Order: sequence, then C-alpha cells, then structure tokens
Amino acid sequence: MAKINLESTIPVAEENFFLQEDTIKNLERISLLSKRHPVNVLIAGKQGCGKSTLVKQFAARNNRPLATFQIGILSEPGQLFGEHRLKDGETYYQTFLFPQAIQTPNCVIHLEEINRPEHPKALNMLFSVLAEDRKVWLDEIGEIRVADGVVFLATLNEGEEFIGTEALDAALRDRFYTTILDYLPMDIETRVLHLKTGIPEPDALTIVNIANQLRGNSKEPIIVSTRHTLMIAEMVAVGATVREAFINSLQVSKDVLESVLLSIHVKTGEKNSDAGAAYKIY
Repeated sequence: MAKINLESTIPVAEENFFLQEDTIKNLERISLLSKRHPVNVLIAGKQGCGKSTLVKQFAARNNRPLATFQIGILSEPGQLFGEHRLKDGETYYQTFLFPQAIQTPNCVIHLEEINRPEHPKALNMLFSVLAEDRKVWLDEIGEIRVADGVVFLATLNEGEEFIGTEALDAALRDRFYTTILDYLPMDIETRVLHLKTGIPEPDALTIVNIANQLRGNSKEPIIVSTRHTLMIAEMVAVGATVREAFINSLQVSKDVLESVLLSIHVKTGEKNSDAGAAYKIY
C-alpha cells in the first residue's frame, strides 16, 4: 500500500461543540501526557452523544493528523495491520494504513466502536501496541514501534440496547484512561440546536423537551441522541413542523408522540436549564 500523507488528515475544528469544563481540562492533560509517551483514552457514552466528534475536535485543536479505524469490520487477529491476498496465482502481504499511522509522531488513532469486532480475538494484536513497550512483531512486516506523541482514542457504546456489542475485555480496558459522555443538559442542547441549524430558540427548546420526554419514558424509553435532535432541527429549519420532523426522524409511534406533544404543550415556552457541571465550547 502506498503511503498516505497523514499531515493532510488534520481535521478542521467544529464550531459550537460543547463539553464539560472538566472533560476539556482532562483532554488538555492527555495532550501534555502524550509529550512524554503515547497515551490511550477510552471515550464511552450513549449513542450519538458526540464521541466521534470529540475525537475530531481533539485532533483539530491540537493540530494532529487523524486516522480512523472501524473495529466492527475486524474478523481475525492482525487484520488492522494487513492481510494476505492473491494476485496472478501468487500470494502477497498487503500492508494497511494502521502500521503507518501508529508510526506517525503525534497522530491521533481513532479506534471506532472498539467493543464491536466480528471476532472476539480480533483485538489481540492491539494489546502490544497499547502496552508499555508499545511495539509488536509481524513476520510479514517486522517490528513496529508506536511513535512519540501518538494518542489512541477508542470510542464505544455500552449497554443492553446496543445489539452486537461485547463487554470490553478487562485487560484491554485496563490500558485506557476513561472519559464518559452523556446527553447534554437541556439548556446546552437547546443552544446547540439553535446555533448549528439557525432555528428559533423556542423551536429548539420544544425539540429538546420532546426528546427528554421520550428518553425518560419509564415504560418504553426511546433513545434520542443529540445527533438525532440535530437531524430533527435541520428538518425544522427547512420548513417541517416539529411533529413532522420527529415522525420522519425516529421510529416512534404517532400515538406516543402525540401523547408527549400534549404533555409538554404548556412547558414549551419555559426557559428550562439544568443545574450542575459547567459546560463551554470546546
């Protein structure tokens, strides 16, 4: 495989991405630690709460190249590094991007959905590059050492609602610092929808109110990620009603939705906010 110019993969920072101040401070510490040695960070949280965007933001803010690897497609150990292929009746070893990326100084390695490999032993080769010695030997390539400043950012969804996921191996998890993301507080999520899509704040607040009602339904909670509330807000921005946007964006029955709409009708104009940890734009 021809080498890719990873310097061209430095992402552009996204506007109006909010994080808890404590999380921002921790990411700053991670960047400082990486100047001493490579660092591993596990970002866990609910579906669509900004884990992948956080990885991009970290790379962008620190002017680092970013290489993303889909762990869900791995079906055998060593597949991240390369595989044997057949051409003109002869086999050869095709090296993939992963070895180049982990040997690129200061590169951010995004291991996406790390608990969703097709084969439970597909991650075995990761143990060596995430361990203290930071090297692995492959007969086809030789010794591969992780470069200075590399940061491994692994993302995962955990919980019974995430079909196809596995609990992350305890020995593998032990190699990571951990950052937990959750849904944004109501007032912050309302600001995000308003700033990113341009819809009026009352409409944004209505969307967040409905989403929180669905999330907190004691009988049948429905996952409404921030990704989904943004999709709904975008539909509203181009002329859909809030009701239409929810119906066409979520797998939720019209009866349940109508019930929620009725229950929050008198709350729509309220300026609700969540007390708690401070948030700011990252």
